[in-house]
Amino acid sequence: MQEWFGEVRNGEMVMDECGNAVAQQWQWLAVQYEYVELDEFVVMPNHFHGIIIIHNSNVGTGRDLSLQVKVKPLSALIGAFKTTSSKLIHYLGYYDFAWQRSFYDHIIRGDEALEKIRVYIRNNPLNWDLEKGKPDNYLPL
Repeated sequence: MQEWFGEVRNGEMVMDECGNAVAQQWQWLAVQYEYVELDEFVVMPNHFHGIIIIHNSNVGTGRDLSLQVKVKPLSALIGAFKTTSSKLIHYLGYYDFAWQRSFYDHIIRGDEALEKIRVYIRNNPLNWDLEKGKPDNYLPL
């Protein structure tokens, strides 16, 4: 629960260099993997929330397998995000930094649920004082 990524001031997240590294590597996912689309996200002082959309439409036909794109599963994408952001943070001199094991995931079913989770993510900094030190409140559902 160490606050590696910055602080919340007046209901707004102010990222430090570690927080900026996390935001940078989250956005890198969509550049690195053409089938990844990123939606709402927020870096919080000691955790991160983000919506990731994985498009599973392969390029090419069944006859031309060389054109098909291998889609990584969510766990591999989150692993790449955690690994690359950790490397950047270590490069900045924060050698003790480590992500917690695993991650919480939830399949969003429908536009109403998507909007509800977007609002939760957007409002996370506003609710920081209420949630700080209460890990059960970090989950959107």
